[in-house]
Amino acid sequence: MASEALRRRTRAPKPVYQPLSPSSDSEQESDSDYGDVSCEECGSGNNAPDLLLCDGCDRGYHLYCLKPILAAVPKDSWFCPICSGGKKLKRFPLVQTKIVDFFRIQKSSVEVEKPITDSRKRKKRSSSLVVSKKKSRRLLPFNPTEDPERRWEQMASLATALMATGTEFSNELTYVPGMAPKSANCAAFEKGGMQVMSKEDTETLNLCKKMMERGEWPPLLVVFDPKEGFTVQADRSIRDLTIITEYVGDVDYLSNRESDDGDSMMTLLCASNPSQSLVVCPDKRSNIARFVNGINNYTPEGRKKQNLKCVRYDIGGECRVLLIANRDIRKGERLYYDYNGLEHEYPTEHFV
Repeated sequence: MASEALRRRTRAPKPVYQPLSPSSDSEQESDSDYGDVSCEECGSGNNAPDLLLCDGCDRGYHLYCLKPILAAVPKDSWFCPICSGGKKLKRFPLVQTKIVDFFRIQKSSVEVEKPITDSRKRKKRSSSLVVSKKKSRRLLPFNPTEDPERRWEQMASLATALMATGTEFSNELTYVPGMAPKSANCAAFEKGGMQVMSKEDTETLNLCKKMMERGEWPPLLVVFDPKEGFTVQADRSIRDLTIITEYVGDVDYLSNRESDDGDSMMTLLCASNPSQSLVVCPDKRSNIARFVNGINNYTPEGRKKQNLKCVRYDIGGECRVLLIANRDIRKGERLYYDYNGLEHEYPTEHFV
């Protein structure tokens, strides 16, 4: 059956998928092997390895167009939203043990710490001090979704996007032979200086890292949009000044990437000596930051959509990049940061 042929194909190793790039001739020839099947959500018949057919009506759906995204082809019979009557999946197809292995989660059963509760108590005891120290607001840790099953779905949506783009998961800056060494990432080289992260904010960042290591992840969901490709939306409300994620990937010299047309590169170090300037390249190794969209902040529409600030910090003498909420974000709202940020905006005391 055609549906079985498509399912067997989705289980096979998949080529790197670039949702925003036109399909090559070879990809179009491969897709044509599957006839006139197209996705009911986006209308495209491209990317046959990710096109799943319903066992009831033979309608086609891309794995990444379904809501929630399917992280893997179901082993049992699968029915589309129409044939299933809109019923939600009882369990996510990518089993929990694979999610744990994929993200190298250490202790998934440990309950998340409650740092915000303690801070609220401190604020109540010293409400008069809060007003006097308003200018020195601190960064907030993210609040994970309470439902563990929903967290698996959030992580599975990221796993799907990473696998579809041929990207290995990493939550740290990586240094690869032939690119910039770790010793090159020196915040002292920054032209004009870089904001030093405070001890309190560093502790908050480390808390976020520890929560993620045990499976308590930011409340974010990766979705697929026919125009924007993979993108990220809030899966619960997020408060202003919350740490969303760190922008990570391979560190390289900007001079090595001047002719690179990659649109996901991020400035890491803007040095007085141009040969020392660094960028983060998330095309091979990265986390959810790769799928958060940059937006032109020079337009009224862009300024209205922007809900994140991209901030570079000196943390222990090393340059790091964080995406931080710059206002309260509603559940279901897509995340955007300003890609027109000017280097002279740093240090960023005006922000935090």
